[in-house]
Amino acid sequence: MSEKHDGPAEDHGQHLRAHSAPTTQQIRTVGQRRREAEEKLEHHLDEARHKSEHHDAPEQGSATETDQ
Repeated sequence: MSEKHDGPAEDHGQHLRAHSAPTTQQIRTVGQRRREAEEKLEHHLDEARHKSEHHDAPEQGSATETDQ
């Protein structure tokens, strides 16, 4: 009796590797990218907060400049 295979044996090996646990280096890279993305997001949020504070505050000096 012979078994029918879908393809070469190495195809199964590639399939198994695609679903294996990530390597330590891959985990570190993902962690580093996440930290960088969080820092970038925090920076953008800070900029947005400062812009909204600037727009919410009454402008000082604009009336005196036009009066002169």
